[in-house]
Amino acid sequence: MSDVKKTLEYFEQANFPAVCQVCNARVHGICGALKMPELVHLGRYTKQRHLRKGEVIAFDEDDVIEYANIVSGVVKLTKILADGRQQIVGVQFAPEFVGRPFSDAVKITAEAATDIEICVFPKKALESMLDEAPDFERRLFGQTLVQLDEAREWMVTLGRKTASEKVASFLLLLTRHVAKPIAGSNAVHFELPFTRADMADFLGLTIETVSRQMTKLRKARIIEIENSHHITIPRIAALEGASEIET
Repeated sequence: MSDVKKTLEYFEQANFPAVCQVCNARVHGICGALKMPELVHLGRYTKQRHLRKGEVIAFDEDDVIEYANIVSGVVKLTKILADGRQQIVGVQFAPEFVGRPFSDAVKITAEAATDIEICVFPKKALESMLDEAPDFERRLFGQTLVQLDEAREWMVTLGRKTASEKVASFLLLLTRHVAKPIAGSNAVHFELPFTRADMADFLGLTIETVSRQMTKLRKARIIEIENSHHITIPRIAALEGASEIET
């Protein structure tokens, strides 16, 4: 019996809420800190939602009415400048939490970079649970600190690395979060969830520079590209080396 089937059977036997029984982020997400009665209580208000690529979870400056936990897919965080230009300022993956608890207004636009599945919690229900369940609050706080550490690391990438290192670092970020192993080898692969324009926006480069650096990585056999979006990484160690600051 597979681990997934064992987990589903355990959820059914334990009378987990139906929405939690099919949640791939249940164990490692913030809900993993909840005890059974707390999970059942929150599950009464929780809904699963499927969004297509390009659909928005929340717009910058909207009133906060709900929060979300990413079950699958990739979310991009953006700010719109006064002249209408978009700046991608962050990327989130399952099972990360989307939103800023105890805020009245959304601080950033969260958009589906791929087709995504999210668990949605009403503002009042989630904030009440944070007050009542210290372990739940601690789990969210810990996840937030990890994201803060990653943001600081990314500042180094944007501020100090070369164009080649930036592109390699971005591909490495995706590799660590969304890549799947290829049977019978050490290689991994994934569908690139961003256009070259999105990558350029996020990395502070031009589209032409991103394309040149992708070609450079391909010619060095650090990555393989099929149909412009299917990426194979033959050896993760080689990509890690390409992402490091040259001395």
